[in-house]
Amino acid sequence: MKVIVTGGLGYIGSHTVVELITKGFQPIIVDNLCNTDVRNLDGIKEITGENIKWYNVDCCIEEELKTVFKKEDDITGVIHFAAYKSVEESIREPEKYFKNNIGSLEVLLKLMQQYDVNNIIFSSSCTVYGTPDSLPVTEESPFKKAESPYGETKQICENILQQCNISSCSLRYFNPIGSHSSGLIGDCSADKPANLIPIICEVAKGRREKLIVNGNNYNTIDGTCVRDYIHVIDLAKSHVSALDYLFKNPKKDIFNIGTGVGLSVLEAINFFEEENNLKINYEIGPRRDGDVEEIYSENKKVAELLDWRAEKSIMQAMKDAWNWEIKKQK
Repeated sequence: MKVIVTGGLGYIGSHTVVELITKGFQPIIVDNLCNTDVRNLDGIKEITGENIKWYNVDCCIEEELKTVFKKEDDITGVIHFAAYKSVEESIREPEKYFKNNIGSLEVLLKLMQQYDVNNIIFSSSCTVYGTPDSLPVTEESPFKKAESPYGETKQICENILQQCNISSCSLRYFNPIGSHSSGLIGDCSADKPANLIPIICEVAKGRREKLIVNGNNYNTIDGTCVRDYIHVIDLAKSHVSALDYLFKNPKKDIFNIGTGVGLSVLEAINFFEEENNLKINYEIGPRRDGDVEEIYSENKKVAELLDWRAEKSIMQAMKDAWNWEIKKQK
């Protein structure tokens, strides 16, 4: 079955393409390389032994994206990753995020309806919860005021999906880390990393002098922010499970995708150091705009309906993250 994967050469997208191929799907990649690299395409080919169709088009431009739908018959569904993803950048450049993240979905949905493609998996985020009233967050937890324009775009996109006449699953990711164990695919973002684990890897590699821990005066176990870190391969597999679910249950649904375990920044640093036998130079800095104090998921719904659970350990994720950092420089 053919599945369009927008942003399929990005970090999560490339890992999902591998999992789709493993499960017998035929992914069609749509990616204009605005924030990734063609090396992920080479990595996908090497891992799977398959030649993958790739269209270098912009999802925000209707005429460009339409060429994919015109050329590819019998598309059964779409997995939509294509979006800008930096919380920090979205605060500096909100218009860029609203135009791209919302605009690309609107164009995509228009073409899906035009070409009778009725299933979409949407790449959402736990940022839709804002600062939650209670933990862990469930799918029933309300949207709170988003702490960043990035989070607000995800809220708006989920609302759009609720209004359109297409079956959809919105997957609310927590914090993906790690890479494929081969080290052949990973986060090829051209931007300077803004997420914790990639920054730790840069410090370990000597590409950055030190890690700045953004605040240690939060009401958490050690004063630093707490997140739910999930191995990117587990996250990728959830998309395949969601697609199977949607084919059997044409409806609209939402799932949290996390481990259900919160780790502080300092705990994450310690796990990385322990697994890779390295020492990370860090210092405490001021809080960062857009950061939520603490968030982690409840996973009962996804376990029950999708039969999905996170399987890889935090230590495996730290090992794979460092392996990617080493190999991507070669």
